[in-house]
Amino acid sequence: MSEKLIYLDYNATTPCDPRVVEAMLPWFTDNPGNAASRSHPAGWKAEEAVKIARESVSGLIDATPEEIVFTSGATEAVNLALKGVFEAYISKGRHIIAPATEHKAVLDTCRHLEKMGAEVTYLPVQSDGLLDLELLKSAIRPDTILVAIMWANNETGVIQDMEAIGKICAEKETLLFSDATQAAGKIEINPRQAGVYLMAFSAHKMYGPKGVGALYVSRRDPRVKIIAQIDGGGHERGMRSGTLNVPGIAGFGKAAQIAKMEMQQDAARLLALRNLLEENILENVESVFVNGNREKRLAHVSNLAFKFVESESLMMSFNRNLAVASGSACTSASLEPSHVLLAMGLSDHLAHASIRFSLGKYTTEAEIRFVIKTVKAGVEHLRSLSPVWEMYKEGVDVEAML
Repeated sequence: MSEKLIYLDYNATTPCDPRVVEAMLPWFTDNPGNAASRSHPAGWKAEEAVKIARESVSGLIDATPEEIVFTSGATEAVNLALKGVFEAYISKGRHIIAPATEHKAVLDTCRHLEKMGAEVTYLPVQSDGLLDLELLKSAIRPDTILVAIMWANNETGVIQDMEAIGKICAEKETLLFSDATQAAGKIEINPRQAGVYLMAFSAHKMYGPKGVGALYVSRRDPRVKIIAQIDGGGHERGMRSGTLNVPGIAGFGKAAQIAKMEMQQDAARLLALRNLLEENILENVESVFVNGNREKRLAHVSNLAFKFVESESLMMSFNRNLAVASGSACTSASLEPSHVLLAMGLSDHLAHASIRFSLGKYTTEAEIRFVIKTVKAGVEHLRSLSPVWEMYKEGVDVEAML
């Protein structure tokens, strides 16, 4: 067990399901057509493959196929949604709302829009990562054109009450966008039912290929307008030009189909494994805390803070046997503490002491039991070398000194 890499970073990306790979292979070699080439059978076959995939992806979220716009990933879908809506609705207003715990794809896009004349309100969150709905309600103004709220957080797994948020936005006649990258394929979501009329998600978070994602754009009640951000050819009903990634889209469709059938049973199994991991660490390792709401979160995610243990040092102690994360995969090269945890009110040192464990369909009980032992040993070793931990154990108020 100790020689094999134990992968617990499924929130960063997931391995392709073999059934997805099998669905993709013919579109690399046997059927090389461009889905926009409508003058010969190779193009017709590719177009049909995209049509079938679009039906599967839309079926996962109870949308219509025409409401799915294929992109290169969730980041592009986020950019298309936020920039596209800003340009389309600028005559109504320039105000956008987003929580401070959003993914960098949303936050960085909002900062770009600020340079273009947008006014963005970055809402604080409560200590458990959930939004204060009254605060949201009070932040919406007559000139608010978009509220952008992540369905499930990538670092903590905290799930927002999207239906309640959707009702608030509907009452205020404001569009609601959601980055559902971590939620889609993991829990049942229905954007229309929740009042979400734009939603980004990605194949590689649900055991599909990297490099393909989608933006759901409501076509009725309301019909949402967005301005294309990539010009040239008018693909995807004019919303996203560019040759479609037929193998990737075919894989996305298969991954969505599998997720619809299996995500509930996967979640039940992963919840048991997550609880095994979390309960054993909390019981056997001193001064460990769960970051985020413990009930309203994804079944496979556990974000733990190990007091007075630097997370990067702890991960180094795993001798490359364990793949976990100290924050978002998009910012893992940064030594800055997680912006999500800081927004939840954690101190710098607790944010730096936090590790995200995200399990997946290939995680086994034997692996989890090994991880429990490995984490316990790593924490105890690092604390045995730490004068700060020694002072803390002697009753010194170390946190006041940090």
